[in-house]
Amino acid sequence: MGCPSNGIRYNGSLCACPPGQLYNGTSKSCVLFGERSLISTDAGIDYYGVSFPETLFAYDSIKKFSQSQAVFLEATLVMLLSWLVCCFFLRFTKLGDGRTIWFRLRWWISRLDICYATRHWLDDQKVVMKRKTELGGTFSIASWMLFIGLFAALLYQIISKRTIEVHNVRATNAPDLASFINDLEFNITTVSSMTCLNLRGLGTLVTGTPGSVDFRTAPLSNFANYACHNTSFGPTLSFKCSNCHRINDYTYISWQFVDIPNNPAIAVGFRFNVTAKTNARKKHLSFVSGTLKNASTSNDRPVTFRGKDANILKFNLFPRLYHSLNDLRLLQPLFHEFLPGSFFRETNTLQASLQSSNDGLINTTLLINYLSAYVVEIENRSIIGPVSFVADLGGLYCFSIGIFFYLLVQCEYRIKKLRTEDSILRAIKNRRKAQDRWDKLRKYVTYTWGCKTLHDDYNNAKDGSACCNLRVPSLHHNGSLRKSVSSQKGRQRSSLDSISFNKKVTSSSEKRATREGTHTLDEESVVAGTTSNTEGRLSNSRDEPKQNPEMLGVANTGKKHFHHPDVGVAIKPQAFSHGDDDIIPPPPPLVLKDDSEIEMSDIQKNFQSLYDYNMTLRDKLVATQSSLRALAAVSTSPVSESQTQT
Repeated sequence: MGCPSNGIRYNGSLCACPPGQLYNGTSKSCVLFGERSLISTDAGIDYYGVSFPETLFAYDSIKKFSQSQAVFLEATLVMLLSWLVCCFFLRFTKLGDGRTIWFRLRWWISRLDICYATRHWLDDQKVVMKRKTELGGTFSIASWMLFIGLFAALLYQIISKRTIEVHNVRATNAPDLASFINDLEFNITTVSSMTCLNLRGLGTLVTGTPGSVDFRTAPLSNFANYACHNTSFGPTLSFKCSNCHRINDYTYISWQFVDIPNNPAIAVGFRFNVTAKTNARKKHLSFVSGTLKNASTSNDRPVTFRGKDANILKFNLFPRLYHSLNDLRLLQPLFHEFLPGSFFRETNTLQASLQSSNDGLINTTLLINYLSAYVVEIENRSIIGPVSFVADLGGLYCFSIGIFFYLLVQCEYRIKKLRTEDSILRAIKNRRKAQDRWDKLRKYVTYTWGCKTLHDDYNNAKDGSACCNLRVPSLHHNGSLRKSVSSQKGRQRSSLDSISFNKKVTSSSEKRATREGTHTLDEESVVAGTTSNTEGRLSNSRDEPKQNPEMLGVANTGKKHFHHPDVGVAIKPQAFSHGDDDIIPPPPPLVLKDDSEIEMSDIQKNFQSLYDYNMTLRDKLVATQSSLRALAAVSTSPVSESQTQT
């Protein structure tokens, strides 16, 4: 083969790679063997072949996503802080009249007060009542968030560390060792550019301690089946022992790799894989594997193994008895030590060794130490039972509820405004409900019986028009009468404004209905109709003691205000002063309670006062119309006399 650019030439035309490098046939160059010296050991025992928690919660997927409980705790903390910050800024929004989105959000947060509804601030000698506040709803949801996060972390801990493995070491005897029947396999790879053609001296098994009475040699085929096959990393030797009944305490297997033309005996490391499993239950196995470069030396510089000194790989076989798996008996292979033989770090010394025939080999020895003096009994014990789980769960719940209950008590103790925030929210909501019900009742009466009294009252309160919608024309020759009528009109406006309800027109159709219900008369129509209707009204007012209160009509407009006869209200006209005909009495006062809810009796009293006041105004109006008629008769009599004289 051609010599690589960074290769070492020896014996004229032969080539080799520098220390710690391998020849790569694809790139035709020497590449540094950079694999780490790593040893991995595993028992390979599956205690939970079918596990309910792992199957139900997909524990393997959860474990890949979250490597510890810190992930659950961090997620809980983020959600908790987000909720508290959101509720904190929401408290700075205005409640308004109860129709805004902010009021609805704050109202529903208060409805979530499920943990502290009966634990709010209470004065002395007060009955405990269920009160739902916004602060209580905030802390209730926060406590449940904390509890769910801690509960998830507890489940993770139960699933991952629900049992512990207890090891008990005891001395063994011959029957115990005879019961350990396992299948053993040793795979040793010499990392190099060599092949199985370089192998020599394999076939002898040495048992016992050299120099002692138990030292023995035997053919390797009596112990195991062996073979050599080439791999991409170099020649691999496999030793397989099926149903190994009796293994000596010390067993040695040795072999050599020698130089052949164009392929020197050099190696940069070793790879091994040792497995043990039972013949009856092959799904249970134990193994140890790893890579060796220069692990036994303090200096981890790349080296090349070559020379007479043997490279010794020591392994221990430890008998284990698994009581939790129906007394499974399994040997556990363990890597004990690697003793490097002859190796070279410098290029010059390696080149000199390649040119010398005495160093043209690699000695390798496999040492198997069977620790038969003791056996390890392994038993799995559950550390979390039903009682401990319930205790942990109860502790988490008490902690979650208690910490926010302490914060709730401190906030209500130091901030007095928080003690009555539930009554504020209820008052706003009740006021809005009362307003909606009043509007619904007004619409029902309007569109069922065709009565527009409520619309007229609303328009009078809005536009300032009088109840009877009459406007008396002013006489140019009688300024006092004009002043009296205008003052009467202004007082009547203020009276109706004081006793009208503050209703909000919520739709355009309602506004149109309100406009249609309000009609005014021009001054000419009032004057024209005054002469024809005054006598009839005077006679009616003098002959009849009182009009029927169930139908109170307005003279010119033709409107009728119905009073339902089922309402049991005794109509007693209030006595107003009639001493001075030129003075219009003041409107009756509006008497309302301080509470947000208006009782029906108060409304009836106010309507009664309004009715009495309107009756008094009617009497004043009739008297005014009589005066106008008398003045009109006086003014027309001189004109008729002058025409008669002419």
